[in-house]
Amino acid sequence: MRVKIEVTGLVQGVGFRPFVYRLAKRLNLAGFVLNLDGHVQIEAEGAAAAVQAFVSALAAERPPQAIISEIRVKTVPDCGDSDFRIVESEAGKTVAPFVAPDLALCADCSREIHTSGNRRAGYAFTNCTNCGPRYTIIRRVPYDRPNTTMADFVMCPACQREFDDPGNRRFHAQPNACPQCGPSYRIVDARGNELAPPGQDPLTAARSFIASGAIVAIKGIGGYHLACDARNEAAVARLRRRKLREEKPLAVMCGSLAAVAQICLVSPAEAELLSGAARPIVLLDKSSAYNLAPNVAPGNPRLGVMLPYAPVHELLLAAADIWVMTSGNTSDEPIAYQDEDALIRLKDIADVFLVHNRPIHRRADDSVARIVRGLPYLLRRSRGYVPVPVALERPVPPLLACGGELKSTFCLAAGRQAFLSAHIGDLENKETFDYYTGSIDHYRQLLNITPELVACDLHPEYFSTRYAQSLPLPKLAVQHHHAHIASVMAEHRLAGPVIGVAFDGTGYGTDGALWGGEFLVADYRQFTRAAHCRYLPLPGGAKAIREPWRLALWLLCELSGPDLINADPAFVNALPPDWPIILRAATKGINSPLTSSAGRLFDAAAALLGIRRVSRYEGQAAIELELAAGTASGALLPYTLTKGHPYQLDFLPAFAALLARGRQGFDRGFWAASFHTTMAAAIVETVRAISADTGIRTAALSGGVFQNLRLLEETIALLERHGFTVYLHRQVPPNDGGLALGQAAIAAAQ
Repeated sequence: MRVKIEVTGLVQGVGFRPFVYRLAKRLNLAGFVLNLDGHVQIEAEGAAAAVQAFVSALAAERPPQAIISEIRVKTVPDCGDSDFRIVESEAGKTVAPFVAPDLALCADCSREIHTSGNRRAGYAFTNCTNCGPRYTIIRRVPYDRPNTTMADFVMCPACQREFDDPGNRRFHAQPNACPQCGPSYRIVDARGNELAPPGQDPLTAARSFIASGAIVAIKGIGGYHLACDARNEAAVARLRRRKLREEKPLAVMCGSLAAVAQICLVSPAEAELLSGAARPIVLLDKSSAYNLAPNVAPGNPRLGVMLPYAPVHELLLAAADIWVMTSGNTSDEPIAYQDEDALIRLKDIADVFLVHNRPIHRRADDSVARIVRGLPYLLRRSRGYVPVPVALERPVPPLLACGGELKSTFCLAAGRQAFLSAHIGDLENKETFDYYTGSIDHYRQLLNITPELVACDLHPEYFSTRYAQSLPLPKLAVQHHHAHIASVMAEHRLAGPVIGVAFDGTGYGTDGALWGGEFLVADYRQFTRAAHCRYLPLPGGAKAIREPWRLALWLLCELSGPDLINADPAFVNALPPDWPIILRAATKGINSPLTSSAGRLFDAAAALLGIRRVSRYEGQAAIELELAAGTASGALLPYTLTKGHPYQLDFLPAFAALLARGRQGFDRGFWAASFHTTMAAAIVETVRAISADTGIRTAALSGGVFQNLRLLEETIALLERHGFTVYLHRQVPPNDGGLALGQAAIAAAQ
């Protein structure tokens, strides 16, 4: 009996062909296996029972990092083959091949680099079929060495034997290398001059520099990190000053899970996420034993932590070490990943550079996640996750979705696969925008997708929208919050309709106002704005986003009238001297666009409670309001829900309560908690009202405001208590990093 098998999914770059070879040998089957553009093709011949066992084992025994989406089997005539072989890959015509993400160092390779006498002891580029770089080194498919940045490194005889041996775990491991034939590290200054004495290991030199208080730029898998000792306050403060990162917390890398547990509380689910193949930065609660430099995460009870994921990290950090490991850039710039660019852009930040000679073809920031209800909740999707696609419920035509403006990503989709790009960043930065357009071209070539349609945000001034408009393709502009809800639906393969709650900072509405506190009855084809937060002015326009005191001032005036100075003298006395002019302009509607943004409400509450009047980084005021709430119990503040088409949710009474009770000596944590409790209760009351009108019992939550864990968990618990089925993001971020997936799903349906 002979069968032809096509296996689609994440089956390239994860040791799938060697697995198939060993399985066939075990079952005494003949035939072959090869990579095509979008799948693995197998022909297997032998006894019928053995062939059937072979087909069953493909899914049951697959390699740990493989993801199988479909196995198609067809009986074909026998050929009389006497052996099973791996044949050279060839370019096929299948659309959208799966490309593996970069995988963290596996346990076997870790043991080798730490074993004295092993030929890879201390070697910082050790890998096998179960680990190592994939996405960041691949230039084109199929995933073979000549198509990667390892092409110039010719394997030595020993590595070649491993590569050719079906019984070796490096069988067909494309980046396979050793100290004799592979890439190597150097330690240099900003001019490229060698700093390590002859014969000294560059990694040993780098450790010495860190120990002495230096800042070291380390080239890794997806780009450069800036590293220093996280317990050295002078070094951390100097890094902040040079990087122009005033207050935003810095991420750290711990040498072991035990070191993480010394400074943070770690649940089993968090430990699993930290230690998995993706190895994202995981947001953890600090423990009472936390003892890092104050400037690592000032005033924040949480810390972003990751474990070593590349061999170089394991070799640099001892088990007890904790280093700041932040992206190699100045604030708001894309991460540096090319050597010449890094030496120029980071020369005023880093004291020394640990560089290697394997090119990074595409940059990839560290992913960021936290655990919500026992499962990962991604806040930034990049290294370790891309370009694994999101599986769609129905086939879609080839299309491009261009995403948003901040936390930008794009999505290419075809068939039943949606490929969301790695995190790119703020497109207002020219270098970031250039990288964005170049990445789209790279994905199109890599995935063999030629779009027939382009989707973009409804906002006409977004750079992503302008890019979409420049393409000679049919176009669809998608409302921002509709895309948010559709992205949740696409992840969970929901047909809809759902009651979608999209809470974020701002998004362009169909009425020309800035939306952001939205309740939509939506499927992929259409949505109805069933409710929204009351429109409020943003005094000074975009400045009000960075300066929450502006909206808080307007609210104070609205609630207190001309007596606003006496209503809250501490707040008013801290304002800049031109506040009366700003207030007069806002009351006249001058440079004060209307918004229904829920994010701005959190900002204003933080300002009125004296928590944060000016934000130094995106979302700082809202984040600090959540941190002030902590685990405190809160009271339900008044608000109004006015029936209509749409309903209107007004939190002005809640702000009046904050103002009336927010005098000196008040419990700031209680009032911050009360604001969260009130917001969650109002969301649920509004969803229940819409459900009564429509009969829909499914809710989907999306938008950057739902990065607020307290709000998210309170809202979910209340919705479930009232019998709703609740969906939230798991595969893509709730912020604008997930917009492109929703745009793609809507464009495909329409």
